[in-house]
Amino acid sequence: MTEQPTRLRGDLGLLSVVAFGVAYMAPAVVTSIFGVIAATSRGAAPTAYVIATGAMLLTGLSYAKMATVHPSSGSVYTYARKELDSRVGFLAGWALLLDYLFLPMVAWLLQAIYLHAQFPAVPEWTWLIINVALATAINVLGLKVADRINRVLLLGVTAVLVVLAALCVHYGLGHGGTMAAAHSFWNGATGFSAVTAAAAVAAYAFLGFDAVSTLSEEVRDPQRTIPRSIILTVLTGGGIFISISFLMQWAHPGGSFPDENSAGYLLSTTVGGKTFADVANIVSMLGGFASCVAIQASTSRLMFVMGRDGALPRRIFGRLHRKLLTPVTNVLVIGAVGLLAMNFSLADATSFINFGAFLGFTLVNVCVIAYAVRQRRSGTRHSAVRYLLLPAAGAAVDVYLITQLGGTAVRLGLGWLIIGIAWLAVITKGFRRPAPELRLPSDAQGGGTSEPEASGPLLPTS
Repeated sequence: MTEQPTRLRGDLGLLSVVAFGVAYMAPAVVTSIFGVIAATSRGAAPTAYVIATGAMLLTGLSYAKMATVHPSSGSVYTYARKELDSRVGFLAGWALLLDYLFLPMVAWLLQAIYLHAQFPAVPEWTWLIINVALATAINVLGLKVADRINRVLLLGVTAVLVVLAALCVHYGLGHGGTMAAAHSFWNGATGFSAVTAAAAVAAYAFLGFDAVSTLSEEVRDPQRTIPRSIILTVLTGGGIFISISFLMQWAHPGGSFPDENSAGYLLSTTVGGKTFADVANIVSMLGGFASCVAIQASTSRLMFVMGRDGALPRRIFGRLHRKLLTPVTNVLVIGAVGLLAMNFSLADATSFINFGAFLGFTLVNVCVIAYAVRQRRSGTRHSAVRYLLLPAAGAAVDVYLITQLGGTAVRLGLGWLIIGIAWLAVITKGFRRPAPELRLPSDAQGGGTSEPEASGPLLPTS
């Protein structure tokens, strides 16, 4: 009999993984939320993005360290179970699953809302079904197909952003000159509290850079490729956000807008005319579709690793298609969850995702500290700055971002955690046993330590 495949196909290179990460972050989002960031920072949007990029880079460095030690598609789920405890790892994966399950829903819902706004003859629910069906079909076929599509769509979004940048420069030079450009980073109305508050909002644009770590089993030389890809994704995304927000802020000094939510579209109309604004909106929607594909792909792989380990029902979630070598069932489940967006408002759907994301970010930083402490006890010393101070700073920033979430998001997040704790109590016999894990041959790589594993069959090594 042909054995059930238990490993994902590893043939992606550095460029493909970075493109995946940047597409996941949906760089055109900088135009969509420009008005909110500019208004909150009182006309210093690029400074808010500089702070947000630095904050996310701290956590990105921790992800890079853990991806080197544990090259697995499980992301923070794997890192926490190896460096902290199997039960903590399960809860980390459970929290991240909240973020990952509802991110596709939010992305698809955004697509449906904006496409319906531009083409009102087609109902919102129809656009939702079309987007979910297309993204699901692409991800069933595998990441190589998704990679090709992501590259094309990302090029289109990049072209629009380049044209928008040029138009903003032309407009800025003719309306205010270089003095207005300098005021884009700081002006008389700007203050530290306003900029940091805007940075907390801007940090949401980086949600998803960590998805790169879920591709560890689908890249060549993951211990080199994944860490480099994580850092490059944060820097690339941050560079795009800072530069575009600077040029938009230059073209529109200050933080006052008739409507903050549509400020990006209105600014595109001002600098390039309505035709350009409409074309840019369509291309941005295509870029958003690339983000949907990337989000669904990474979520399905996290569910696969948790299913393979027995943390989720293995027969359902821990299986790959024999020929395609993709977690088809997981992809379909995520598509089905995405269709639930028809019953949610955008505000409700968005409130689900932030709690799990920042909690996961915090745990990754804690894992780096735990790894360094364990290594020190065994006689191996790592840089105190890189392995203790920087992760501690990253964790502090992430906890701060959690405190900036609304009450609804925190309540929903805590409710999801309570459900996870109840399920964990069932599979660990009242927390008396470690959370289950199937040990893979690749688990021996790296320098992490782990607790005694639950009993279960080992995978064949041949």
